[in-house]
Amino acid sequence: MGSICHENKRNVVSQSIQNKIVSRIYGKLRGWVFTPNHFLDLGSRSAVGNSLSQLTAAGTIRRLAFGLYDYPQKHPKLGLLSPKPDTVAQAISEKGDTRLQPSGAYAVNLLGLSQQVPAKIVYLTDGAEKNVTVGNQQIQLRRTTPKNMATAGRPSGLVIQALRYLKKDGVTDDHIATLKRILPDADRERLWKDRIYAPAWMHPLFKKLKPTS
Repeated sequence: MGSICHENKRNVVSQSIQNKIVSRIYGKLRGWVFTPNHFLDLGSRSAVGNSLSQLTAAGTIRRLAFGLYDYPQKHPKLGLLSPKPDTVAQAISEKGDTRLQPSGAYAVNLLGLSQQVPAKIVYLTDGAEKNVTVGNQQIQLRRTTPKNMATAGRPSGLVIQALRYLKKDGVTDDHIATLKRILPDADRERLWKDRIYAPAWMHPLFKKLKPTS
């Protein structure tokens, strides 16, 4: 009799934890990417893991990779959509105070300097290095120097990383014209001020982008 009561009590606790997890997921809305660590304030790691497994089996959430899930967005014709790389990177960085800076070919794509979406998406970070594969995309967090992270979160940081990837001989007049078109004057002025964080060969390019007024 005692063992049955204990089992019933454990089931009630487990269901309570799962209800709280579901409530948090629904509160974040579709598109949210998360790990079990986002729920450890609600219960033990094993209880959280069991709840996420049950929610995955029920189709409430989707397992993207080991220890990585999302509450997927739905398209009326395309069905479940792939998560945005930024949300995946933020989730696997775990700590909210960790900064991320898109770099490489991904930075080039985000600025519209190339239409090709890279299979490998690289973020510079001041946190831990990690790699995860989601679908056909590999997302990599690569630890870097404080200087490279000084412009993280600013358009100037994105431009610096994109130009670094293109290299001096790979930057064309079309690239500069595109940056002039998409960057507001305030961002181009900020880019000029942030030239101290960029290689010297980029400075003449930043001067071309500097607002004339």
